Amino acid sequence: MVARLVIAAPSSGAGKTTVATGLMAAFAGRGLAVSPHKVGPDYIDPGYHALATGRPGRNLDAYMCGTGLIAPLFLHGARGCDLAVVEGVMGLYDGAADQGELASTAQVAKLLKAPVVLVVDASSQSRSVAALVHGFASWDPEVRIGGVILNKVATDRHEHLLREALGESGVPVLGVLRRAPAVATPSRHLGLVPVAERQAAAVEAVAAQAEQVRQGCDLEALLALARSAPELHAEPWVPGVGERLHAGGAVVPALPRALGFARAGGTPLPPRNDRPPRRVAVAGGAAFTFSYAEHTELLRAAGAEVVTFDPLRDESLPEGTSGLVIGGGFPEMYGEQLSANEPLRKAVAELAASGAPVAAECAGLLYLARSLDGTPMCGVLDADARMSERLTLGYRDAVAVSDSVLAPAGTRMRGHEFHRTVIEPGAGPLAAWGLRQPDRRVEGFVQGGVHASYVHTHWAGSPEVAARFVEHCA
Repeated sequence: MVARLVIAAPSSGAGKTTVATGLMAAFAGRGLAVSPHKVGPDYIDPGYHALATGRPGRNLDAYMCGTGLIAPLFLHGARGCDLAVVEGVMGLYDGAADQGELASTAQVAKLLKAPVVLVVDASSQSRSVAALVHGFASWDPEVRIGGVILNKVATDRHEHLLREALGESGVPVLGVLRRAPAVATPSRHLGLVPVAERQAAAVEAVAAQAEQVRQGCDLEALLALARSAPELHAEPWVPGVGERLHAGGAVVPALPRALGFARAGGTPLPPRNDRPPRRVAVAGGAAFTFSYAEHTELLRAAGAEVVTFDPLRDESLPEGTSGLVIGGGFPEMYGEQLSANEPLRKAVAELAASGAPVAAECAGLLYLARSLDGTPMCGVLDADARMSERLTLGYRDAVAVSDSVLAPAGTRMRGHEFHRTVIEPGAGPLAAWGLRQPDRRVEGFVQGGVHASYVHTHWAGSPEVAARFVEHCA
């Protein structure tokens, strides 16, 4: 049984990330093995979680992976741990638009049978906090709110008023945190600045968050609450299991043995010795920080050797590269440096021209374009990208428009868009996805072995994607 807590809030901006990261670091500092998780598609918060715990930050996204995979993915990440801390997304009951509770923190808490700790920004209220907490605690009887942490409390007098108001609510106060600029994490156009861009400052911020939590929270009570979670009756997810559960509950048949997936139940298949090793280069470094841990695990389960490289520093792709994955990130912050690395841009263009599989999402799409804000990029795609004032954000229900190294035409996948750029294509490649909402449109590029798109996907929900990609790494 894994002790676990879900850290939620009435709305965004209440301090979930500060509290969750501080709790992770505080418990890890006491010698506990802490498993960090984040509800939803967010890539940045898990980086801070990893810094706090020394373990990969993992996402639990019921929209992209399906409700049936939430508990298995959680148990996979929490294997061998003493405690799991799950940071929520937005407000407790907020989820995918027009989809009811789907992908909300509340839904994930129910799927995990986990108690919820509600973080409340108390900076502009006193007695009203009791009505707020009562409303959230009583809205869904299946959601167990086991305590509240009051954040941004001004004075001792303010704390007294808040505690007095909550005294008869039935929800215990498990922590009170004062306003503390030292724990703040800087933000910009797409949220927090990733750890990879401010490593030393991020270490200091996480240490400050841990100290604030140690001083302001009842860690023993929080640990007891976490240990009160019941047994979770599910099998841990195994990278490469050849079936998937969509959010709607439909099961896709197991993939053939030839693709190298594990047997149902998780026993790995013996490696195939009749094919050459397939080396997949994965972009990393400060410009490309958006990736899910499960992607690398699935590539390896399908038989690939995964090697990370940094497009800001490395002037060549790893030797023997037969496939390339370029995930999301902030190339717009590093355009001049990426452009100045001409040897690597040329190597990427040559690999793509050879027909080798290249999977690019969002930042990767921009990097493969001809230019970004007028600065030369790799020139793989007949397209130019530029920054925009408009934020494109939301879940996407996508259908593959054409055959590609990731999926056959007609394959349905779910993903997420999150960017402030636009891309102006020429008349060349085929589109990658047909998107069903919020407006019907085609998006992305399929060109030879290249699949480039703004849509982020989570391959745990579609494990055949990784296997198909590795199969193309001839």
